Amino acid sequence: MVLLLLGVSLVAFLLMSASPLDPLQTNVGQAALGTMSQEQIAKLEDYWGVNDPPAQRYLGWLGDFVRGDMGTSLLYRQPVSQVIGQRLQNSLWLMAFAWVISGALGLTLGVIAGANRGKLVDKLIRGYCLLISSTPAFWLALVLLVVFGVWLGWLPIGLSVPIGVDAASVTLADRLYHAILPAITLSITGVANIALHTREKMADIMEQDYILLARARGESHRSIVLRHGLRNVALPAITLQFASISEIFGGSVLVEQVFSYPGLGQAAVNAGLGSDLPLLLGITVVSAALVFGGNLIADLLYGVVDPKIRRGVAKQ
Repeated sequence: MVLLLLGVSLVAFLLMSASPLDPLQTNVGQAALGTMSQEQIAKLEDYWGVNDPPAQRYLGWLGDFVRGDMGTSLLYRQPVSQVIGQRLQNSLWLMAFAWVISGALGLTLGVIAGANRGKLVDKLIRGYCLLISSTPAFWLALVLLVVFGVWLGWLPIGLSVPIGVDAASVTLADRLYHAILPAITLSITGVANIALHTREKMADIMEQDYILLARARGESHRSIVLRHGLRNVALPAITLQFASISEIFGGSVLVEQVFSYPGLGQAAVNAGLGSDLPLLLGITVVSAALVFGGNLIADLLYGVVDPKIRRGVAKQ
């Protein structure tokens, strides 16, 4: 995981260093830069390390990053770590809710479809998943926003807190209320992949010899699905569930833009459009850490779900 993070940070740093953006113009501004003398510009170049080799600049940035100093955001005029901490706290409301709901619903639909392969319920679930998987997240967000926010007026049309309310007066209920629409959008879009993969695995399990033996013993269809099917589909379901963190984060970038939700995804878009390279680089590494952390947790949970894997590793 550490090597992967180093690789991501190196590639992201090199890509941003190769961008056509002028570091001085980005940090100081074209108007202010035009009024400076050559000596002042030279001092700024030394300060920002413009003339230093890329390897030296990367190692300097990496050393500061390890110590918790990610630089200063050019847009927000705050430390990058502070901006990411604030925005990540808002995004976690959405991503956690969407992650749990999409995982539980996707697993349930996949198991039902796989256990009833070829039947009407299987066709309905597959049709729903194929439709959702081909639907852009931002389009679905716009539809839900228009229906439930504008036409029906049941839910707020955006932001993470009520407008005009003091920050100290904002309650947990207010935050949850404003997170409903974007969280539902992410949940709906995250169901399809988990459900379709679980369906295929469940369908294969239902054709195994031990399933035929269980039927011959007189076990009910429900008992076979719960005792044999669900247990064997648990490992790939865990993999898909934790791997979906990257999809949920990617979807949150678009969904947060539609709902004007001040989360990490919206901050990433603003950093890209506003040429805020320190913030964009910090978000890239932090988001990669979230994805890699999810995969690591999935690997660790394998031994908990299946003791055979834990014993196999111990023998090696």
